[in-house]
Amino acid sequence: MSKLTHTSSEPEQHQPLIVQGTTISPGFAHGVLHLQPGSLGPIDAPEHNSEHNVEEEFHRLDQATAKISDDLMLLAGRVEKEIDAHLAEVFGVHRQILEDSALREELRKEIVENLVTAGSAVKSVFLRWETRFLLMESAMAREKGDDLRDVSLRLRNALAGITVHPLEAIPEDCILVTPRLLPSDTVFLGRRKTAAVLLEFGTTGSHAALFARQMGIPCISGIAHIMSRLPEAAGALVNAQKAVVTVNPNRAMQAVFSKQEKDYSRMLRSAKANATKRAITQDGITIHVKANVGCAQDSLTAQDNGADGIGLYRLEQFYIGRSNPPCSEELVTEIRHTLTPFKGKPVCLRLLDVGSDKPLPFIGFMAETNPALGRRGVRLMREYPELLNTQLQAVIALREEFEIELLVPMVTLPQDLRFIREALTKQFAGLNFAAPKLGAMIETPAAALSARLLSPYVDFMSFGTNDLTQYTFAADRENAAVEGYFKDSSEVIFRLITMVHSDVPSMPLSVCGELAGRKAHTAKLLQCGVRSLSVAAPLVALLKEAIRGVKLDNKPMG
Repeated sequence: MSKLTHTSSEPEQHQPLIVQGTTISPGFAHGVLHLQPGSLGPIDAPEHNSEHNVEEEFHRLDQATAKISDDLMLLAGRVEKEIDAHLAEVFGVHRQILEDSALREELRKEIVENLVTAGSAVKSVFLRWETRFLLMESAMAREKGDDLRDVSLRLRNALAGITVHPLEAIPEDCILVTPRLLPSDTVFLGRRKTAAVLLEFGTTGSHAALFARQMGIPCISGIAHIMSRLPEAAGALVNAQKAVVTVNPNRAMQAVFSKQEKDYSRMLRSAKANATKRAITQDGITIHVKANVGCAQDSLTAQDNGADGIGLYRLEQFYIGRSNPPCSEELVTEIRHTLTPFKGKPVCLRLLDVGSDKPLPFIGFMAETNPALGRRGVRLMREYPELLNTQLQAVIALREEFEIELLVPMVTLPQDLRFIREALTKQFAGLNFAAPKLGAMIETPAAALSARLLSPYVDFMSFGTNDLTQYTFAADRENAAVEGYFKDSSEVIFRLITMVHSDVPSMPLSVCGELAGRKAHTAKLLQCGVRSLSVAAPLVALLKEAIRGVKLDNKPMG
């Protein structure tokens, strides 16, 4: 939720406004606000046609589909050249949506049964599909809703003969204010040298957020009623480090902002210069700072920021949206492509963490009243062991190239780990090399309270503080209605981490959730016995620099 406060030292018409949101792309920027209404599409009400025009509407739909498919190919090429090759794959996903046989059949059915134009059919059908994804509990499913909206608007605009994108005409160097950004919108931001983006809707994991971070554009979301609360053409200061926007700043505010921006730049330069050095506290304790990655670009960024290894490598993107699961050879290719910068350094591969809130089409929809408490992570692999075996076969194929460790998601019972350990033993039987180290994700209270029972099966433990907080406080971190209950820096979470360390004092502990990347809590995590932190790749150098300023009272662990 955003907060809006007024100061009282300026005339009413120029009175400063301070807006608080949520950072989805860090940085500082200043400029003039430009308000851009959301893309609502050209059709507001169903347009009906006569029965004899059905074939004509089919033809128009096919022509528009072909045109958008070609446009998406060109857009993917442009993004690959100008921004990032991995992000270009987003538009490959859009082409898959466009060509989905079930979707195309439903569009035709809508035209025939309701005698509406192709444009109206697109609006109705895509809205139904988008709603299905938005009702799911996972952020990944909601992002798929954004993809559907993007394709829908492209198709409807093509049918209406609209060829100019609204963001093509925004002023250069402006601070863009708009309700939401779709993936294709972000392509225009770099060309217009957009200073920053302010949104009402958008998550840190959305495609738009990934584009903004890759392009280095500060972005803040979660500003409620943004179009009516922010004035057009007003000067503004954007501090996306603290998710604060100051509109109509006075001289004192400008001076403070200028100092913050300079301090941040200085700190970035210092952190980058020391990125490859070890992170050692002032009392001589070495802390390993690793990166969370999901693609090759993440790994390159992690390498550039001096990461000591990969602390969390996510496989989910290779599975979501596929009609068939990847084979071990496909996984080998993807893993090798992503991890190449970290040959010779430890890389921790998290086994597939999907479930009914992240549906796999080749398994089918698994109806569950509460997906967050259902079959996900290791629970799903226990039900479908072939998924696990494919991953283990890929690890075997890569054994000579990478120092791979495995991390088991959603551990709750010792049986979860026993199942993985037995599968690992079976796959590596008869081979002339040892199985990789195995770790448990501590992201349920049961796992934290059962550390002694879990310890015989694992070599290390890693706290996923996002889910640990969600399950401890019974608060969905994606649900704004209960955001006051989601407190990942609560003393409760630190007590759980300390308890695990006390119960298994010789067990190597790491943290790979959002909490690991927040410098304000670094010292406290280290005091709980944590000796390894894994964060988003751009944060590695900054976190290392922060650790060098920490002094702990406890003795170094062996």
